[in-house]
Amino acid sequence: MSSYVFDFAQGNKDQRDLLGGKGANLAEMVNLGLPVPPGFTITTEACRAYLVQGRDPDGLAEEVSSHLAALEEAMGRRLGDPTDPLLVSVRSGAKHSMPGMMETVLNIGLNDASVAGLATQSSDERFAFDSYRRLLQMFGATVLGVESEVFADQLDALKDRRGTSQDTQLDVADLRELVATFQQVILDHTGREFPQDPREQLDLAVRAVFDSWNTERAVLYRRQEQIPEDLGTAVNVQAMVFGNRGETSGSGVAFTRDPASGNQGVYGDYLTNAQGEDVVSGIRNTVSLADMGEIDRASHDQLLEIMSTLEHHYRDMCDIEFTVEQGKLWMLQTRVGKRTPEAAFRIAVHMVDEGLIDLDEAVRRVNGAQLAQLMFPRFDPEAERTLLATGMNASPGAAVGRAVFDWATAVEWAERGEDVILVRKETSPDDLHGMVVARGILTSRGGKTSHAAVVARGMGRTCVCGAEALEVDAREGRFTVRGGKTVEEGDLISIDGSTGEVFDGAVPVADSHVVRWFEGEEVDEPLVHAVGRIMEHADAARRLRVRTNADTAEDAARARRFGAQGIGLCRTEHMFLGERRELVENLIVAEGEEGQRAALDALLPLQRDDFTAILEAMDGLPVTIRLIDPPLHEFLPDITELSVALAIADTRGHRKKRERRLLEAVTRLHEQNPMLGLRGVRLGIVIPGLFTMQARAILEAAVLRKRAGGDPRPEIMIPLVASVRELDLVRRRIDAVAREVAEESGVELDVKIGTMIELPRAALTAGEIAGSAEFFSFGTNDLTQMTWGFSRDDVEAAFFSTYLEQGVFGVSPFESLDITGVGALVRRAAEDGRAARPDLHLGICGEHGGDPASIHFFDEVGLDYVSCSPFRVPVARLEAGRSALARS
Repeated sequence: MSSYVFDFAQGNKDQRDLLGGKGANLAEMVNLGLPVPPGFTITTEACRAYLVQGRDPDGLAEEVSSHLAALEEAMGRRLGDPTDPLLVSVRSGAKHSMPGMMETVLNIGLNDASVAGLATQSSDERFAFDSYRRLLQMFGATVLGVESEVFADQLDALKDRRGTSQDTQLDVADLRELVATFQQVILDHTGREFPQDPREQLDLAVRAVFDSWNTERAVLYRRQEQIPEDLGTAVNVQAMVFGNRGETSGSGVAFTRDPASGNQGVYGDYLTNAQGEDVVSGIRNTVSLADMGEIDRASHDQLLEIMSTLEHHYRDMCDIEFTVEQGKLWMLQTRVGKRTPEAAFRIAVHMVDEGLIDLDEAVRRVNGAQLAQLMFPRFDPEAERTLLATGMNASPGAAVGRAVFDWATAVEWAERGEDVILVRKETSPDDLHGMVVARGILTSRGGKTSHAAVVARGMGRTCVCGAEALEVDAREGRFTVRGGKTVEEGDLISIDGSTGEVFDGAVPVADSHVVRWFEGEEVDEPLVHAVGRIMEHADAARRLRVRTNADTAEDAARARRFGAQGIGLCRTEHMFLGERRELVENLIVAEGEEGQRAALDALLPLQRDDFTAILEAMDGLPVTIRLIDPPLHEFLPDITELSVALAIADTRGHRKKRERRLLEAVTRLHEQNPMLGLRGVRLGIVIPGLFTMQARAILEAAVLRKRAGGDPRPEIMIPLVASVRELDLVRRRIDAVAREVAEESGVELDVKIGTMIELPRAALTAGEIAGSAEFFSFGTNDLTQMTWGFSRDDVEAAFFSTYLEQGVFGVSPFESLDITGVGALVRRAAEDGRAARPDLHLGICGEHGGDPASIHFFDEVGLDYVSCSPFRVPVARLEAGRSALARS
C-alpha cells in the first residue's frame, strides 16, 4: 500500500513531485540542521487520490494519526489539550510555487477550552485570544467558505469603536469579544458551530487544502503559468511557532538578493508581534531586515547566516519565511525565489562571477519569456510627468492605463480593449482575474514580499506596492493622494515598477535599453552587460540557427542587427498591396494570354526592386522567398462594396466598365472556403506566368547583387504543396526560367528550390516530395489549422476560451506547437524527408518559430533553423542555446 505521509526528516529537496516544493524544502532544511518546527507532509499522491475518489484515500487517516502521535511525542504536548495544547499549521505546497492560490490555516487545535490552556501556558491571555480569533477567521473563510470580507468588516468595526487603526492595539477584552463575534458569524453563515474537536479541525483543514487545488483562482493561475492540472498539492502539518507573542516576537519574509533588481544583498520584510499571513497580506506595513537588526540583533544575525547557508546550498536566490518566537528564530519555508526578468539575468551572471554556477547553468536559469519582457518599452526619461506618490518598486516595467478598483471591472474593461491599472489597498488571491488582464498593479499597502508583488513578478506584470500616500476607497472607485489630487475610476495613471513612482496621466514610453543594445547602440548598464554575456554563451552553445520573417529591407536590416542569420520567410503577397493593388487587378481582369503577360510585365520590375533591396540587406545570408500564397480574391475589392458602387453608378447613368469587369472577376473567383481553394501552388499551375514572373524577378535581383560584388543567396519556396507532382510541374518552369536568366546575364547562380510543408498530406508523403525539394520549411500556422480542422480566425473567438477552461488543451495550439499531433507530423516529415535526401535542409517559418517551448521541440527533431519575427529573434537565439544545453 502507498505511504501517504512522511515526516520532515524523511525527505529531501529532490522529492518535489511527491512532497511538493514546500515539503521537500522543509525536509532539506531539517537535513541541514536548521531550526525547523517539526511536522509531516501529506503527499501529492494522497491529494490526487482524494480528488479522484471524492473522499480520503484508504489508510490516510491512520497514517495521519501515527505521524500526529509522533509529533505530539516530540513536542511533549497533545493537539488541542485543554491544559497545554499543541497547535499546528496546515499549509498547501504544490510542486510548482503558486503563491497565495491555495489555502493555509494556522492555529489548528484551539477551541473554547484549549484557548484557556494556551493563555495559562504562555502567561499571555491576549496572545491566546488573538491566536484563537485568527483561527476562526482563517478556518471560517478557507474551510467553511464564509467570505473573508465578513470577518475583516467585523474587525474593522471593532477597531473603529476603539479608535485605533492597528489590531495590535486591541486588548484582551476586545479579542474575547471578537472571538464571540466570529463564532456567531460562522454559525450565521454556515448553520453550524465552529468545530471544537481538534482532530476534526485538522481533517477538515487538510481536505480544504486538497479542494483548493481546483478553486477558480488556482486553475486560472496554473493556466497562466502553464502548470499541469494533474499534479495535485501536498499538505504540510507543522507545529505552530508564534510571532504574535509580543514585541520580542515577529514574522518575516526574506530574499537572499533583491528579487526586483537582482542587486546583491539581503532584502525582506519583518513585522513584530505578527503571524506570517500579516506580512504577505499587506494588511500592516512592514519594516526592513535592517530595521529588524535594531529590534532583535541576535535573531537578525542568525537569520543572515542561515540565508547565506541556503543560498550556497541551493546555488540560487532563496525566498525564506521565518518566525521569531520570544527571541528564538524558526525557519518555516524556503524555496528558489520568484524574480523579475531583470533580476533573473543579473543574478545568474553575479552567481557565475561568485563561482556558484557556470555559464551553462546561467543560460539555463533565464528564458526567452523573460528576455521578451526586458525588450518592452520603458518610460521616456525626457518626458514631462506629474508625480503622485512613490511606493515599493515591486516588479519592473512601465504601465499606463485607466485606474480600476476591483478585479471584475478590470476584466470587463480589458475585454472591451481598455488598458487598466488595478488599484487596491492590498490584493488577495481573489484578485487574480484582474491581475492577469491589468497592465499594472498598484497597492497602498504591502511590500516586496506581499501577495501583489510576488504574483506580479511571477506573471511579468508591472507592480508598485506600499504607496502609503494613497488613500484607496475601492467602494467609491477612487484614490486620494494625501493632501492632494483625487483620481477617479477611469482616469489615466502611469506606474513605474522599476522606481516605484506613480504618475498622473499617460507618460510616454521609450525603447528599452536592451533593445537599444540589440540595435547596436553602446549602452553602459549592468542589466545590458548581463544580457550580453548570457546571449554570447547561448549563441556559442546552440546548434539551431535563427532566421527571421521579413518582407521589407527595413525589417530584414533590423532583424540582422538582432542577430538573424538569414530570412526564413519573405512573403511576396505583401508586396502587391497598397498602390500596386491595381496592377494585380489588371492581371485578374486581363483578357487572354497577351493581356496577362502585359500585366505581369508591369509587375516584374517592381518585384525585382523589392528583392534586390532585401538581398542587399541580407547579403551573404540565405533568403527564403515564398511565391504568392493567398487566393487572388484577397487583392480585389469587397464584393458587397463593389456591387453597391455599381448600382449607384447605374442609377446615375455612369458607365463603369473596369468596375464591372472587377465585379465579374470577384464573382468568378468567389469561393466558399478560400483557404482551401485556389491559392499557393495551385495558382502557379492555373496561372503559370505568375510564379515564373516572380522567379525571374528573384533571379534577376540576385544577378544585380552579384554584379555589384554582393553575395546573394536566394531560395525559392513553393507554398501549399500536397503532391510531388504539383511541385514537379512548377519546378520545371522555374528551372527553365533560371536557365534563361543565366544565358541572358552570363551569371551562374546557385538557387535552391523547396517547399512549405503545411498540409498533412505533404507531411505524410514527405519522402516523395523530398525527391524534388532541396529544403522543407514547415508552415506550422496552416499545418495546425489543417490538422485540427480549425479556421483560426473563427475558432479563437468562438470557443478557445472554453477549450482552455475545460482542459482540451493547456495553451492555444497557435501559440505553442501541439507536439502530440502537429509535432508528430513535423517529426515524421523530417525523418522521411532526410531518409530520401540526406542533405535536405529543414526549417520552420510559422509563428511557432519564436515560441520557447516549440523551439526546444524543433531542436530535438533536428531542424536546421527556426524563423520568427525580427523582435523575437533574440528570444529564439536564447531558447536555442538553452535547448542545446538541456540536451547536453
